Amino acid sequence: MIDEKIQQQKQIISNIKDKYDAAVSELEQLMKRRDELRNKELLDAFASNDRSFDEIMSYLRGEISSEE
Repeated sequence: MIDEKIQQQKQIISNIKDKYDAAVSELEQLMKRRDELRNKELLDAFASNDRSFDEIMSYLRGEISSEE
């Protein structure tokens, strides 16, 4: 009787762990996709900007403000 209940609880926990692992995997894939989209947007903005590479890098490093 108690052994059956233990087995049932182990199975319940195993099922919950499988669902958790699947949810974590989906979250990681979504975050990876978001980062890919952001990177593409950043590259597109860089490519369409009339600033030089050095100007953009100086701005990103905080060496110049956007008001200059």
